[in-house]
Amino acid sequence: MKIQFLGAIRQVTGSHYYLETEAARTIVDCGMYQERDYLGRNWVESALPLPQLDAALLTHAHLDHCGLLPKLVHEGLRCPVRTTPASADLVEIVLRDSAKIQAEDAAFKIKRHQKEGRRGPYPPRPLYTDKDVDRTIPLLKRTPYRATIEVGPGLRAQFHDAGHILGSAMIEIEAAVNGETRTVVFSGDIGQWDRPLIRDPSTFRRADYVVMESTYGDRVHEDHGSVEDQLAKVVNSTVEMGGKLIVPVFAIERAQELIYYLGRLIREKRIPALPVILDSPMASDVIEVFRRHRDCFDDEANALWESGHSPLGFPGLRTVRDVDDSKSLNEMGGPAVIMATSGMCTAGRIKHHLAHRISNPHDTVLFVGYQARGTLGRQILDGRPEVRIHGRNRLVRARVLQIHGFSGHADRAALIRWLSALEEPPRHVFVCHGDEPQALSLAEHIRTELGWSAAVPRYMQTVTLD
Repeated sequence: MKIQFLGAIRQVTGSHYYLETEAARTIVDCGMYQERDYLGRNWVESALPLPQLDAALLTHAHLDHCGLLPKLVHEGLRCPVRTTPASADLVEIVLRDSAKIQAEDAAFKIKRHQKEGRRGPYPPRPLYTDKDVDRTIPLLKRTPYRATIEVGPGLRAQFHDAGHILGSAMIEIEAAVNGETRTVVFSGDIGQWDRPLIRDPSTFRRADYVVMESTYGDRVHEDHGSVEDQLAKVVNSTVEMGGKLIVPVFAIERAQELIYYLGRLIREKRIPALPVILDSPMASDVIEVFRRHRDCFDDEANALWESGHSPLGFPGLRTVRDVDDSKSLNEMGGPAVIMATSGMCTAGRIKHHLAHRISNPHDTVLFVGYQARGTLGRQILDGRPEVRIHGRNRLVRARVLQIHGFSGHADRAALIRWLSALEEPPRHVFVCHGDEPQALSLAEHIRTELGWSAAVPRYMQTVTLD
């Protein structure tokens, strides 16, 4: 059995792995690269035997884990794409939104480049179109958690809760190798314990090989107080300044968590009942998926539903779909909370709000999620005095803050907690999905603290699993 590491290697986007036995072939994830230094990899034609794959397995619906699926279908992928039922619903939303944004961005870049008389580093065209998405959706096969499926000859898989976003999964694969069974666990993105809405991460008693994430592999999340206390402080101080609170959000999970917390703060009168706007058609669609998959919720969220208090809504919450309505938000007076995608400010309506608000000293830009290297969000969070948005340099005069505790990723202590549930050491741990310093740090920690074999693969490296 062989595994090839095709993405999210020594960086955090583009998750993609190829697993091959003598009788079966599968991929785990096929994510889009979102970090500026690696965007060119999105355009490289896949070297995999796409028509011969037995199945594709998706851990979850974030773009950096599923975003290149329509491109692979365009290049010849025809196999079933297995994922959880909630993820299947979310994947369709994510991919259609991605195709739409790519088409809009390509048209915008063509117009801007013509005006400026220059060419960009990458082709001003989308990676794939909505037609490619149309061909992709029928391939999605809904697979319940903990149901054993035949991936291919001698290859079986199960999905387990990852605690990262709705429908997210760890994938446990059993393969027949030389007359013996080998187990490979792909962690996907490991969530934190005791998060709102969804269930905690699963753990495993045994595995021969582990492929795990390391986004926060070099640190322990600092205790900055409760998320609610931090959020109340930011909202109230922004109201006192008479400004707007602009929050870049990921359409899946982060937007819904914010709604959950804001609703509770308003009900408890810890913040004023100010307008709260979710300016994202995609995030609005995701809320409906959440409502359809309450089976994925934890006990606390289900108890709220049963008590008549929706964890995903409150008076004063407004969702915006129409583009003109989105633009009109820039003329709205008085304090308000405006949440918009994308979470790393790489595309979408958040860039328009930032273009209008980032130079206003009365406004606040609040980050509640991870900002990858090279993204606009990371530039703003790192304190750059000026950033480029829509072809123009903008002075950063707005207050820039970050709330800790929202992260959908486990820190090093939680990653070790998850790994230590194994009752005996695996043959090897492959540390992926983390910037190089974080990945190397976690691998070293596993070797020194647990005494286990662990390493960080190289991009495109192939390893034989005995």
